[in-house]
This record gives sequence, structure tokens and C-alpha cells, in this order.
Amino acid sequence: MRAVVQRVNEAAVTVAGKTVGAIGSGLVVLLGVGDDDSATDGRYLAEKIAHLRVFEDDDGKMNRSLLQERGEMLIISQFTLYGDCRKGRRPSFSHAAKPDAAMELYKAFVQSTQDLGIATAEGVFQAHMQVHLVNDGPVTLMLESKGAF
Repeated sequence: MRAVVQRVNEAAVTVAGKTVGAIGSGLVVLLGVGDDDSATDGRYLAEKIAHLRVFEDDDGKMNRSLLQERGEMLIISQFTLYGDCRKGRRPSFSHAAKPDAAMELYKAFVQSTQDLGIATAEGVFQAHMQVHLVNDGPVTLMLESKGAF
């Protein structure tokens, strides 16, 4: 699995002009599921992201986690994170999981995050979405369950 994680002051996702998910302070996670991923990858990333020290302490150092801040998480499925742009001009998505498997693993990631006690909001799987956010910092990180980043 691949994730782009952004620290935000607030964020929302809309589908067809209707807000389907919104959070206050916390993290936006764009989550891509690969064709060789499993629920283990989702649990690993959920734990990793929940404990990332990306929030500032009283001294202004990134030393606090989402769990410590009691922040929220907006999780958006993003198969384009598996776009391979090395050849030609059109991305290949041959390593992205098929929709049924991706949806199951996306839901498992959401559940793993909720099991950690994090309040979550979601986009709509396979929908055309608009994500609105105020990136705080900006702080943006890329993670992968298999360690490529």
C-alpha cells in the first residue's frame, strides 16, 4: 500500500457537490492499494500513520502523533498512487489492485485506523471526488507498506 499523508487544519471531500466526509485538525490520507497488498499492509500503515510524530509540541518541534493530539483522519482511496509513469506519457496502473480487492483492503485500513481510536471520515470509493484541505505547515509525507519510499 502507498499513502500520501498531509497534516491539515481542516479537510473535506465532496461528491457531486455534496460533502461526504469532513474533519478538523488531523491528517488526510490518500491511500493506494497495490495488487500484492494484504490486510497486514493496511494494519502496518494504520499503525505507522497514527504514531507518526508530525504535530508540534510546546517547543515547536514535530514530536507529537495524531493519537496524542486526538486528531481526526480523512481517508481517500487513490488508485492513481500506483500510476507508473516511467514509459511513455500515459500512466500505467497495472500494479494497482482490482476494484473489489482494493475496496476490501481500503475498508480494512479504515477499520484498523478506527480500532486505534481515531475518528475517521471517508470519501466514496471509485467516485469522482473533490478534496478540499488546508495543509498545515505544509507537512506532506509519502509512506509505503513495502518500504519503497
